[in-house]
Amino acid sequence: MSKLLASWHKSISEIPKESWEILAKDESNPFYKWQWLEALETSGCIGNKQGWQPLHLVIWRHQFPIAIAPLYLKYHSFGEFIFDQAFVKLAEELGVNYYPKLIGMSPLSPIEGYQFLYKTGEDKEELTSIIIEKIDEFAINNNILSCNFLYVDKNWSRLDQIQGFTKWVNQKSLWFGQEMNSFDDYLRNFNSNQRRNIKRERKSIKDSGIEVSPINGSQVNQDIMQTMHDFYEQHCSKWGPWGSKYLSNSFFEKLASSEFKEQIVLFSAHRGNPQNPIAMSLCFKDKDMLWGRYWGSKEEIKSLHFEVCYYSPINWAIENGIKCFDPGAGGSHKLRRGFIAQENLSLLRWYDPRINNIIKHWLKEVNQMVLEEIESTNNDLPFLIKPH
Repeated sequence: MSKLLASWHKSISEIPKESWEILAKDESNPFYKWQWLEALETSGCIGNKQGWQPLHLVIWRHQFPIAIAPLYLKYHSFGEFIFDQAFVKLAEELGVNYYPKLIGMSPLSPIEGYQFLYKTGEDKEELTSIIIEKIDEFAINNNILSCNFLYVDKNWSRLDQIQGFTKWVNQKSLWFGQEMNSFDDYLRNFNSNQRRNIKRERKSIKDSGIEVSPINGSQVNQDIMQTMHDFYEQHCSKWGPWGSKYLSNSFFEKLASSEFKEQIVLFSAHRGNPQNPIAMSLCFKDKDMLWGRYWGSKEEIKSLHFEVCYYSPINWAIENGIKCFDPGAGGSHKLRRGFIAQENLSLLRWYDPRINNIIKHWLKEVNQMVLEEIESTNNDLPFLIKPH
């Protein structure tokens, strides 16, 4: 391999969009697109003041990027949707600074799929080794305690070069619709009691005079995204300081641009005009996957959340040939509505030997408990045939 150069970048704008997209051309996940990450920066959602300092690592050959590690220097643990309070407490007890930490993920997005970006035809194994060597060197030289790759792509995690990282297993929920051609097919998966419950919930919304309509593509405009931001802000405000309100109105405005429109699906609950909703959810899609992200409502209506955030998106996914739906973080109620508990994997590296030894031993036990909990949870799902 010819001589390579490595550089660190405090803004994604320092990396040409075209170069990033060439490396990400096989990556359909919208949350790792250049324009998504750039929109988070330029709208003020992330940055040094927000405790999310971009610090992307680029490997160059002859002035052309051949690999990129999307990374952030974090000064807190907010916006990761994965909870490391036990690690923070351990560091405090040992008198070690827990922050800043180096994080690999799409900011504010608990979305599986993190990996390094590679130019087609390059040696992934060798480039991964080079990137990790540079990360280790940077962390040690700057007294950074840990490097954490969160929500990693499971195939990427099998690369030998990152096997030295410690696995951290958490739980998520997914809906799978590979053999479904209609909402009735979805209902047939449930036992009779839960099937009746879902039908009753959907009927109650219809009886309230509420219809849910999808809005996507050319229908997405600044006005409807402003409305979605208002719903998002209103919903977050219900939870006070725990509301996870990270996204600005400017970011939602950027989502209305042509670059994002084709990957946005809004579900508008309305009495008449879909552009005048009483509730709305925001989802993103690629050709195979649907992701549920945010929602809000002007009225407290029983079962409306289930309709706008689960049933209507599932129905839309079936009609559009999408086979997997990630409804977002949290919520045991998802498991009663067709979502299956799944393993969610992160990879951690600690640069203090004491903490590394303690956490590696502890996580072995914790990971096993989580896997057992996932199996137990799926055995209790209201399905006619239990998932394997």
